[in-house]
Amino acid sequence: MMPTIAIRGVNLRYEIVGDDGPAVTLITGGRRGYDEFLPMARKLAAEGFRVLLHDRRNTGASDILMSADEVEEAVWADDLHALLSELGEVPAFIGGSSSGARTALFFALRHPDAVRGLLLLRVTGGAFAAGRLPEAYYDQFIRAAQAGGMEAVCATPEYGERIAANAENQKRLMGMSADAFIDIQTKLRDLFMAGSDLPVFGVSEAELGSLGVPAVIVPGNDRVHDSRVGQMVHTMIPGSELHMLPIEDSDEPVIPFTEWSDLEPEIVGVFADFMRRHGASGAAT
Repeated sequence: MMPTIAIRGVNLRYEIVGDDGPAVTLITGGRRGYDEFLPMARKLAAEGFRVLLHDRRNTGASDILMSADEVEEAVWADDLHALLSELGEVPAFIGGSSSGARTALFFALRHPDAVRGLLLLRVTGGAFAAGRLPEAYYDQFIRAAQAGGMEAVCATPEYGERIAANAENQKRLMGMSADAFIDIQTKLRDLFMAGSDLPVFGVSEAELGSLGVPAVIVPGNDRVHDSRVGQMVHTMIPGSELHMLPIEDSDEPVIPFTEWSDLEPEIVGVFADFMRRHGASGAAT
């Protein structure tokens, strides 16, 4: 069983892959747990890095504790900063894919002194993603709660996975009223949509231009992770680097990250080279 740590009112499941070397985080996309990044983390560890993986609050085996004061990426960024600080791992390289990349950007904006560099994978933005993600993140669960209360929410595959990974999450969910759940999810959806016209959801061009940390961007190739968004963000982050993978753009709405397994060695090589050039002198060469 992987360790958990109490951070800002929730127990977060985490794992450090690798025994020595500079610290780097990898944050998964969507609302998924960190397991899909274990293969890439092991490859980075073999390159001489220690990789922190964690389940964000309300994902994976970490605790469910819902609020709607800020967009989720901001809360996750502050949780990660507290986690890294508690583990004595700041500053670190902050990396992520899709919503994990958005979380990494929020982290750099809110905690710039804790960032050695950004590893941005499958950046999201644009009209297609703005039309699809609110349904995936919020609307389907609002409808479930409206139709069948919190029992119906717990019965969805997504929340069922979180309950299977952490049995206490069922008690937490059933301890909420359906009205409270709907109110929080509606507010989170509205906060998300308020930033949907920005280059990256929730992050403006001015904010991207204000970043003063090294960054490397590896664009995606499906309609949610449009390669043009990654290329555009590259032009907006001063001094950032862009790496285009040898893949063609697809009309698929979403290509699961697990289907990128053959690309992991190249991604790891790009990230390792970037980190070595930006201060990771302790990494293997």
